[in-house]
Amino acid sequence: MSAPWLAALLVSLPVFLQAPWVRVAPASSALFTGVLLLVGLVLERQAQERSSQAGALLVGFSGSWLAGSLFWGWCRLHPLWHLPIEAFALPLALTGLAGRWRLACAFYLGSLLGTAATDAVMALTGVMAHWTIVLQASPEQAPLLLQDAARQVLQPLPLFTVLLAAVAIGLLCRQIWQRGTAWRVAASSLLTTLVVDGLFLLAALLAPHVSGLV
Repeated sequence: MSAPWLAALLVSLPVFLQAPWVRVAPASSALFTGVLLLVGLVLERQAQERSSQAGALLVGFSGSWLAGSLFWGWCRLHPLWHLPIEAFALPLALTGLAGRWRLACAFYLGSLLGTAATDAVMALTGVMAHWTIVLQASPEQAPLLLQDAARQVLQPLPLFTVLLAAVAIGLLCRQIWQRGTAWRVAASSLLTTLVVDGLFLLAALLAPHVSGLV
């Protein structure tokens, strides 16, 4: 599997694995970061290029995994903390782009930019205001509230905002795709974030009880 495809897979993994795990046992989810990091370091030292690239991506993914575990495990009721927690490794990632760990840094930065774009769109469309209400609601009410929040996105102005952001992200990914493997990894992780957000919106509209948020 090529590095961009593996990056896309790793971006999708938290939706199916981390989301249910962190709700039940956030501490063990956070500790699993050590496993991801160790496996990544071992693979990165392998002579085979694909194994080395996979290891580097796992190292970058471990940063995103830890941030997700910390936020969704203990800070999920504070949406304004989401991006700062996700960006905890930003200085390290920026300085590492020119070195040995550029694939790891590119993956982390692409994922972080996708998170920033998602949060910004949620704020601009008014969905962010529903965040705490949905998470604090009872199991019976939460899916209905989430569905109502998703329907708000279908209003003309919010929908235009979402489509404009999607086009901008798509054009950005197209531009950076031409700059080499590391940038393709960043573009892949960013574009996959867009796809995952679209699937989440669709799930919130059609089957909110399985969306992973409630």
